[in-house]
Amino acid sequence: MFGNIQGLTPSERRGLERLFRRKIPPDKLLTPELARTLTEISGPMTRQVGVIVNRKGIIRHVMLGNHHGIIIPDISLYRRGYGRLKGLRCIHTHFNKNEGINTEDLSDLALLRLDGMITIETKECLPGQVCFAHLLPPNHENRHWEILTFRHPGVIDLHFSEFIQELEGEIQKFQDRLSSRKQEERAILVHASQSPRFEAERSLAELEELARSSNVEVLEKIWQRVPRYNPAHLLGKGKLREILIKGLYLGATMVIFDQDLGAKQLSNIARMVDLKVIDRTQLILDIFAKRAQSKEGKIQVELAQLRYLLPRLMGRGTAMSRLMGGIGGRGPGETKLEEDRRRVKQRISSLERELKGLSRGRRERRKRRTGKGALPVISIIGYTNAGKSTLLNRLTGSKVLAEDRLFATLDPITRRLALTDTRDVLLADTVGFIRYMPKDLRVAFRATMEELEDAHLFLHVIDITSPDRRGEIMAVEQILEEMDLLATPRIRVYNKIDLLERDVSAASNESVYISAVTKEGIDRLFQMLIERLTENTRQEFTPIPSHG
Repeated sequence: MFGNIQGLTPSERRGLERLFRRKIPPDKLLTPELARTLTEISGPMTRQVGVIVNRKGIIRHVMLGNHHGIIIPDISLYRRGYGRLKGLRCIHTHFNKNEGINTEDLSDLALLRLDGMITIETKECLPGQVCFAHLLPPNHENRHWEILTFRHPGVIDLHFSEFIQELEGEIQKFQDRLSSRKQEERAILVHASQSPRFEAERSLAELEELARSSNVEVLEKIWQRVPRYNPAHLLGKGKLREILIKGLYLGATMVIFDQDLGAKQLSNIARMVDLKVIDRTQLILDIFAKRAQSKEGKIQVELAQLRYLLPRLMGRGTAMSRLMGGIGGRGPGETKLEEDRRRVKQRISSLERELKGLSRGRRERRKRRTGKGALPVISIIGYTNAGKSTLLNRLTGSKVLAEDRLFATLDPITRRLALTDTRDVLLADTVGFIRYMPKDLRVAFRATMEELEDAHLFLHVIDITSPDRRGEIMAVEQILEEMDLLATPRIRVYNKIDLLERDVSAASNESVYISAVTKEGIDRLFQMLIERLTENTRQEFTPIPSHG
């Protein structure tokens, strides 16, 4: 039984408990007997009473609300599957004359993908008008639901089992067409902030690229300007419902928020809708989990995942379970994410010890690499997907994986580069930078990032085609500043000039324009490397002012 049952008389309590003995024939939407029983219980209390019924006609939940509304319990563990309805319908009483199906009822119908929402008008403890709302398959009129009205329960002539089977079949056809696409997930992206539109659009565009890197098809991007964040749901509950209903109607399998969601927000939103709900950090962690190849990389990602999830295990249970499958819970730690807090903490401690041991080995290798007589180190840095791995391949003749996706490279890669017949250097490719890099990920990859301290020179690769290259340059320099590495000499390498329709500016002493794909500008880059490394590579260096 669900709801506030404090203060009920023994007979009222028994009346509610006896509802579990009732059963509806599978072909009936509602029987006059059940309708009368509900109104006879509801009327004297002046409180709404409802039941959740499955397709076999068995009552699974009994609910007690107040005069104005009723709250549906968590039914997330029941029948799930894309293109399928929940297999449950909600039947409850109403007191207001001719109220029928209200906005709250329709929201619950859509968000929970119920078979139906049925309301019974209560008049002097007897049933009156019955309203039945059900979802519609996608249609040209963009109607999400239909409402049928019956004068009283005795005139309902609907064969429910046949009706719901046919309806679900139509919805399934639409979902099957979506499922035939390559992507395993389909998402709507949501950005809520006080930022100007251009900043919100820039952030959403980057979130879309992150989603694409995780093989997620983006169905729609939504920007909502908010004066302040709602501590419970991030957005106002009404607006959030609109967004979630739209996602369901478009055939989304998940909702991705551009902001980091707190444990309470994540849990509350997930309870509202039968979709996976993740935030930007979870998406980035998922990408890293897929890209990690080395043992150290896999440990670093699992550690970041568990640190992120630990404070969110407060909502562990059905809602938490819905958050964890597939994207947002992928990778080495996916079988451990449902453990209790104590065991997760133990796992974190174990991973930290293992990572510390691997880091010691890394430090020893760094010492040998940077000791007396060691080769100079040039580190390729830059915003993710700027073309760093492509440049490494072009300069060294390597075949490192280089994809047009964010974070295609995760594990550090070092190759030997012959600058001249007598001069060799080590060229190191690093993980790409990004705005708002998750804190837990940065902590986990601290040992990897520390290798940048050994560099004699940075090649800061910049995607010249990016409409937000100024912001990306600033993001990289901010991370360098936080790591106290702004004093390391660097050359700005503006990449992808082959994609421009116009000529670019002439190179300066601090920058060069190239195409790592067509080789244009590579000779000039080689000359600059030789000139820089001929100088004292540890000279004092004045940071370059930001410019695009």
